[in-house]
Amino acid sequence: MTTTRQFGSDLPHLPTDEEYGKRDIPRGPAPLPLRALAGFLDAVVVAIPLVLGWYIVDALSDSNGGGQADRVVFGGATVAIAVGLAVWNKGFREGNTGQSSGKGWVGLVTRDATSLGAIGPKRSLWRLVQRSGTEVVRDRTADDEGFVAREKDGSVAAIRRRRLIGLGVLVVLLGLVLLASIAVGARPLSFTEIFSALFDADGSQADIIVRTLRGPRTILGLVVGMALGVAGALIQGHTRNPLADAGLLGLNAGAAFLVVLSMYLFGFSAPSEYLWFAFAGSFLASVVVFGLSSIGNGAASPLSLALAGAAVAFFLQAMTNAIIIVDQASLDSYRFWVVGSVAGRGFDVLWQVLPFLVIGLLLALASTPGLNVLSLGEDVARSLGTNIGASRALGIVAITLLTGAATAACGPIAFIGLVVPHVARAITGPDYRWLVPYAGLLGGVMLVTADVIGRVVVRPGELQVGIVLAVFGAPFFIALVRRRKLASL
Repeated sequence: MTTTRQFGSDLPHLPTDEEYGKRDIPRGPAPLPLRALAGFLDAVVVAIPLVLGWYIVDALSDSNGGGQADRVVFGGATVAIAVGLAVWNKGFREGNTGQSSGKGWVGLVTRDATSLGAIGPKRSLWRLVQRSGTEVVRDRTADDEGFVAREKDGSVAAIRRRRLIGLGVLVVLLGLVLLASIAVGARPLSFTEIFSALFDADGSQADIIVRTLRGPRTILGLVVGMALGVAGALIQGHTRNPLADAGLLGLNAGAAFLVVLSMYLFGFSAPSEYLWFAFAGSFLASVVVFGLSSIGNGAASPLSLALAGAAVAFFLQAMTNAIIIVDQASLDSYRFWVVGSVAGRGFDVLWQVLPFLVIGLLLALASTPGLNVLSLGEDVARSLGTNIGASRALGIVAITLLTGAATAACGPIAFIGLVVPHVARAITGPDYRWLVPYAGLLGGVMLVTADVIGRVVVRPGELQVGIVLAVFGAPFFIALVRRRKLASL
């Protein structure tokens, strides 16, 4: 064991040639008990989803109303999550930084025994069976002897490769989630029944469930989730506000006001009846917000958009409250709509909103180059010859179509437009040409997954997708804020 001198202490009575404020720096491998404790903590990280998954699968037994497909879906998802956590923790995290979760908590570092640097993800994973050439030391030892974590490859080729791999993984994940949405529900189905319903329907009860209930519900959840994810990315980009969503621009409040008005005046209660009122409310709110924010200098700035949106949202919310206070029937219908759900929506609702969603997605993709320039600042964008008003108007139209159609079909669903863009930005970076497609796929995965979870947690009933997203979305967003610290847009 050696010592190093620490500066900053003030001991004037000591001789000037004598060391003071000494800090012990241990040498050599870390003690076995510390390494064992770190290994135990890493095992706990992987065991937590496995234990929760086991309880879920056990609760889905035949006696509790579960089925074969339910158990396979949730059991497979649990194993996939556990494997993913293990690869991330023991592979990428420990390989690049020298510390897995357990080693970070107890202050240990894994390094190359010769170069004393990080060993990389491949060697870190291979180290589970072959540990030659590596060693585990205390973090003080590693710092004192010059340990350097691996820097992320920032080359253009590496960034493009990561984005393409992530896109491929998302597509595969989306396919699995869609299959799970078809398989899981109140009525247990076997894989044989599901396959027969999809490819060889003969009019059985299972065929009716898959083709008329779960199929439309799954497709609607997918397109609505994609629309909300893309709209959230555009809203945060145009307002330069990392906490912005459809609520900030008053779009949800506009839809809610006209829906309640239709319930009060015409007694509408079914989604197909008040769908167009919700869409019209979002459209009118966006026109008012964009018009108010453009008064004065002739161009809507991020700050004026946010302020106008907040003012319109507060006003419309007050009008909505005034109606539901005086009319009990409107309150009863409104409280089910405002939670947000994809249940009970068939192909009739899907076909009505699908054209607007498709046009909105195309406009959103077309607006991404202009949004990239706007993200540099309005002065820079103007100096580069960008028509700021036209770019902003194109984005607002896309946001209105996407949010208005999604809200009209399923009600105001929160957290997707707020959380998904941050997750997508962590993968793709600030380039909106990649960020928008990622946000769309992540939004679809998130909404369909929440809908599947809602069908299981309160069997034989269902929990609306808006409630599931709020329960899981709020803690996830808090963790995201603490980790990413909401990087400025």
